[in-house]
Amino acid sequence: MGATNPIRRILILRHAKSDWTAGAASDFERPLNDRGRRAAATMGAFLADECRAPSLVLCSSARRAAETWSIIAHHWAEAPEATLDRSLYLARMQDLLKRLRCLEDDVNIVCLVGHHPGHDGLAITLTKDRAAPEAIAMQLKFPTAALAELSYSGLWADLSPGSAQLERFVRPKDLI
Repeated sequence: MGATNPIRRILILRHAKSDWTAGAASDFERPLNDRGRRAAATMGAFLADECRAPSLVLCSSARRAAETWSIIAHHWAEAPEATLDRSLYLARMQDLLKRLRCLEDDVNIVCLVGHHPGHDGLAITLTKDRAAPEAIAMQLKFPTAALAELSYSGLWADLSPGSAQLERFVRPKDLI
């Protein structure tokens, strides 16, 4: 009898709302606005109550993504430090999938924090049943600070389109 693969969790989180009027030198440097900080705190409280802390966090090094993770991580007692990665800034869905396929198999919960359209495109692409109500909602709009939680049973190297189950799609407005 062969060994079974553990159920892995993929948390895909879009950064919270940023401040277009902050006078940032570039798009990369835009900070969160007040609404974004409140939404990140709301999502952080939800995640701390509903999910185990991830074993790995891959976060765009853009200021708004890093700030989003920092606020969320504060809610978990033992949140890991994020791996801030410039290549995740506006990364394409295909590149994010390749990145997940390279994970070590001892990683059971990974959290990706980043940007539209790559991160939400990845969530949609990985989802097995795209006709489920939550999957349809996710396809219609994946707003800032929204979370897609997917489960996957298999080796990371074998992760492919349609191979994950969408467990939930949560928007900050769902929690207020």
